[in-house]
Amino acid sequence: MTYQSDLLRLLEERGHIHQVTDPVALDALASKEIVTGYVGFDPTAPSLHIGNLASIMLLRRVQQAGHRPIVIMGGGTVKVGDPSGKDDMRKMLSDEALRSNIASIRDSFGKILRFDDSETGALLVNNDDWLSQLGYIELLRDVGRHFTINRMLTFDSVKLRLDREQPLTFLEFNYMILQAYDFLKLSRDYCCKLQLGGSDQWGNIVNGIELGRRIDGEELYGITGPLITTADGKKMGKSVTGAVWLNEDMLPSYDFWQYWRNTDDRDVGRFLRLFTDVPLDEIARLEMLEGSEINAAKVVLANEVTKMVRGADAAQAAQDTAAATFVGGGLGDDLPVLDVPVDGIRLGAACTAIGFTASGGEAKRKIAEGAVRLDDEPVKDAGFLISLAPGEERKLSLGRKRHGILRRS
Repeated sequence: MTYQSDLLRLLEERGHIHQVTDPVALDALASKEIVTGYVGFDPTAPSLHIGNLASIMLLRRVQQAGHRPIVIMGGGTVKVGDPSGKDDMRKMLSDEALRSNIASIRDSFGKILRFDDSETGALLVNNDDWLSQLGYIELLRDVGRHFTINRMLTFDSVKLRLDREQPLTFLEFNYMILQAYDFLKLSRDYCCKLQLGGSDQWGNIVNGIELGRRIDGEELYGITGPLITTADGKKMGKSVTGAVWLNEDMLPSYDFWQYWRNTDDRDVGRFLRLFTDVPLDEIARLEMLEGSEINAAKVVLANEVTKMVRGADAAQAAQDTAAATFVGGGLGDDLPVLDVPVDGIRLGAACTAIGFTASGGEAKRKIAEGAVRLDDEPVKDAGFLISLAPGEERKLSLGRKRHGILRRS
């Protein structure tokens, strides 16, 4: 269908729409009034990662289209654990760890969304504020009666776990009830009419919509974005060395920038639409580039995403480092640095210490394969002792795209 509202047009043009509940009614609502929409994020770590970035961008688009975004920190639901896409139960976190994670994550949203007192200013709330106050019996009586076990067993988040004969605890089974209650609560307190999320959240979103209609008679709506996979079919969010974190203290800006710079040629246009504000006509031009020229589009992608998530200075420093390392053959200022002890460090230990490899065994394999170089010269002995004079630096490389500095102060 052809959307009339700025909200749905923007989401569709940028590739954010997978499913919409009652698109005609939502389109009409968004055309005539400010719609409040929310996305929930469970604080399972001190930082979100780029797998969460697509959902954050949904909220950014909500605000760009003149509507109001709400960020829900799942300080309450995380105590239960969302079974969606999981083969086993999440590790239970202490209240202190949850508070610390939420505080650490909060800054990421401040860079991407506008928080102010205007009608479209973003809000950040913690669902533990109301979920922790619910009496269990009261919840079962008032909310639980609207859910049937028969239907709950049909949702992918439950069905897939059971099909794989992986245990699903009764605690996790209640997650969908609590998330549905979140939507009801936000509808009542903030006149929130829209929940957005990844495609794996469709069942949870529909539950909340039905709960709002049954208890309060409210018409609520849902939008899911597509599962973001790379051109080779892999789920987005991981690099060869682990998660691509949004927070600087979890992943250096150069590595964050480099992840986007290394995007597959086939993904450049799609990722520019999803994860940047580059105008669509410029994206159309960039994705038509071929051969080595497509690298210019990848630099635009890396710069724009890094600027939004880490800031303009971080993006510029990362680009300068890449230019110095790959073009100038030098050592960029933004590369990861490892301080070498006075008595030196073995090559295998240096690879792991600087973050290139996850273990000594992996380091040995990479070194034996000839993938590790010192000052661009391959070294195949994991036990090779790297000794540096005071003030001396050497470049350590893994493959063509991972570089770092070994330095003795």
